[in-house]
Amino acid sequence: MKSRFFLASALFLAGCQLTNTVEEQANTNQEPKEASTQVKPAKTVVTPPIVKPEIKVITPQEQEDLWLRIGMQIDTDAIPENKDVRHYRNWYLKHPTHLETVAKRAEPFLYLIVEAVEERNLPLELALLPIVESSFDQFAYSHGRAAGLWQITPPTGRSFGLEQNWWYDGRRDVVESTRAALDLLEYLNRKFDGNWQHALAAYNTGEGRVFRAIRNNKAAGKPTDFWSLSLPKETSGYVPKLYAVADVIKNQKKYGLSIPMVANKPAVAVVKPGIQMDLGMAARYAGIKTADLQKLNPAYNSWATSPDKNNDLLLPINKVARFNKQFAASNHQGMKVVRYKVKSGDSLSVLAKRNHTSVKQIQRANNMNNTNIRVGKHILIPVALQDGESSQLSTALQQVRSQNSHGGGYRTIYKVKSGDSLWTIARKQNVSIDQLTKWNGLSKKKTLRVGQKLTIWKDSNDGEIIRTVYYKIRQGDNLSTIAKRYKVKVADVVKWNQLSGQKYLKPGQQLKLYVDVTKVSV
Repeated sequence: MKSRFFLASALFLAGCQLTNTVEEQANTNQEPKEASTQVKPAKTVVTPPIVKPEIKVITPQEQEDLWLRIGMQIDTDAIPENKDVRHYRNWYLKHPTHLETVAKRAEPFLYLIVEAVEERNLPLELALLPIVESSFDQFAYSHGRAAGLWQITPPTGRSFGLEQNWWYDGRRDVVESTRAALDLLEYLNRKFDGNWQHALAAYNTGEGRVFRAIRNNKAAGKPTDFWSLSLPKETSGYVPKLYAVADVIKNQKKYGLSIPMVANKPAVAVVKPGIQMDLGMAARYAGIKTADLQKLNPAYNSWATSPDKNNDLLLPINKVARFNKQFAASNHQGMKVVRYKVKSGDSLSVLAKRNHTSVKQIQRANNMNNTNIRVGKHILIPVALQDGESSQLSTALQQVRSQNSHGGGYRTIYKVKSGDSLWTIARKQNVSIDQLTKWNGLSKKKTLRVGQKLTIWKDSNDGEIIRTVYYKIRQGDNLSTIAKRYKVKVADVVKWNQLSGQKYLKPGQQLKLYVDVTKVSV
């Protein structure tokens, strides 16, 4: 009994001790100690997630090169891979210097054209259309009398708000012609229910001809897509040529080309003097050459902007502040010019006194070497905007040369006659013997042959912008009507094409004309 008591007491005490221990641990918020044989769990190491640096995607508008900005927005998957596109693509690849020339010409104007196309949410291929139309020659002129970067004809220009007069030809105004060309392209796209290939073809040849081609194909049960239409040869090559140049520009690295970069930022800006200005005076205000000002402002046919309107100027963007400062400092002095019809009793001295100018200024304005004026003829009389101040005319428009390999002017052919020598030909043609031998690869000691043809380069007169036009003779044409249309002399047409002794012109025969584009605006 006693032993049982002790056993019970021991168990009771042990229970009390265990109870007290648990309660004590509970009161101190501690876990009960585990047996020494129990394995402690390993600590969990949390690895922070790897944060990859964010890669900034450069948008087309953020590119440094404007060609990349255009190329990134061209969908070449939509460009068909056919023989016509391949033909023109191969041409561009075989003539890389052509796109180098184009890039140089486009540099002042391409940014504003791209901005205009993007603003209207139009296909970016349209910004490349001046490559196909004019090779970005702002003075380009065609046998069909189309002018400017966008090659707009006189009636189309008038229909889309481009004024053409003695002073100004809006078809060569880069800003205004871009606006008109995009208006026309949007109009044509709507007319052809959103079919850009049909719209582009119509831009080249006229909407009527494209609609007729579509109707003819429908009547014959043929497809009416662009590639199936019967169109003029030039038009059939027009769309694939644009596709080809778009493909080449987008994939120039793929094709091993390196087109000179055009900076993706404005190169020029418009200033609005609000008055007629002598281009020479405006150039001096801006601190640039008159020739460079005319290249940026090809719409002006003479040495001044228009008298009443159309007198905005495109200037290099880094010259705008200087122009504005100098213009303001001169009390906004520009010029005023009167186109005056000479009357009986007029003389230069009388006209100069009447208009507060000088005889010399009138002579310079009209490129006159003497004081002779004829009744009924028009002359230009510069008039000072402020009494007592003569208009500061430029001495003459600096020559803006044709893009010919010899550096400027235009080419004529001289056929050697009996008794001719290098000396007599040089004197007759007002060139040097050294020039003759260089142009024709001749030795000064070599005898000329009768009938031998010599190339002679002629310089254009001051202020002329000469472009070569190839004109195909049509039924009813004659030399007089052709010369009148392009404002050249019949004798020059005969000389340029060696027509002496030829009695008749034949339809289809091609004539080469050297046209001053500043004289054919109206």
